Amino acid sequence: MNGTAQPAPIWLCADDYGISHGVNRAICDLIARGRLNATSVMVVGPAVGRDEISALHSVVEASPRCAIGLHATLTAPFRPLSMHFSPLDGGLFPPFPKLLRAGLLGQLDPEIIHTELKLQLATFAGMFGRVPDFVDGHQHVQLYPTVRDAFLGAVKELAPKAWVRQAGRAMPFLQRLATPKALLLDLLSAQFRARAARAGVTVNPAFAGAYDFSGKADFGVLMRGFLDRLPAQSVVMCHPGFVDEQLLSLDPLTYQREHEHAYLAGEQFPALLAEKQVTLG
Repeated sequence: MNGTAQPAPIWLCADDYGISHGVNRAICDLIARGRLNATSVMVVGPAVGRDEISALHSVVEASPRCAIGLHATLTAPFRPLSMHFSPLDGGLFPPFPKLLRAGLLGQLDPEIIHTELKLQLATFAGMFGRVPDFVDGHQHVQLYPTVRDAFLGAVKELAPKAWVRQAGRAMPFLQRLATPKALLLDLLSAQFRARAARAGVTVNPAFAGAYDFSGKADFGVLMRGFLDRLPAQSVVMCHPGFVDEQLLSLDPLTYQREHEHAYLAGEQFPALLAEKQVTLG
């Protein structure tokens, strides 16, 4: 590789700020270290009080290259902000397989989805005093049929300068076949990108970070693969965190978050960025 090439700037985004205090602490720690340059906030999460928002404000002000986005949430175990959201499952958003299935079958009301997403955008603006720099989705809900058009419409209306996350990867087709979950994201993202282009909404050129969270994969090895062939302005998703009772009660992705934090905070990570000629710029 040409040693004079300029490093490609990418977005390393920690999802789920607001899901628990332990996750929030880990994300703020990595931003302060310069090891993240984006995080997305769940405004329906249980850990988005005044102190948590102030802590994020403070650490981002000291690291001005860090972007803050909205982590749009439409799946359990979280509750909608709007009064008449449906379908509900015991007063909560439906689990993501049920929401995806309803979208595929045309059983979602786009106006109800649009209303909820506008309210989440407005809540973010109330918390931070401005619109988000970008908008993505918890469990990739922004890509689901029916949801995607309501999502793009809400962003276009309330945060027209924000970019939105698509989850298509920059890798040869045969390599994509090895990861069924990521292949589904590729297929959904192709349709999402087309709709975003028609709506005049900016998307990231490529995405990485999806893996089997239930396994015991070496996150350093995974990150090496994530950074391969990434064009500038690509997004790498991550989920660092410290496990606490709040997280254990809400999400199956627990101790792997601590492995991610440990790797990103360590000295192997900046060396890998240099080797791959990418930067968190």
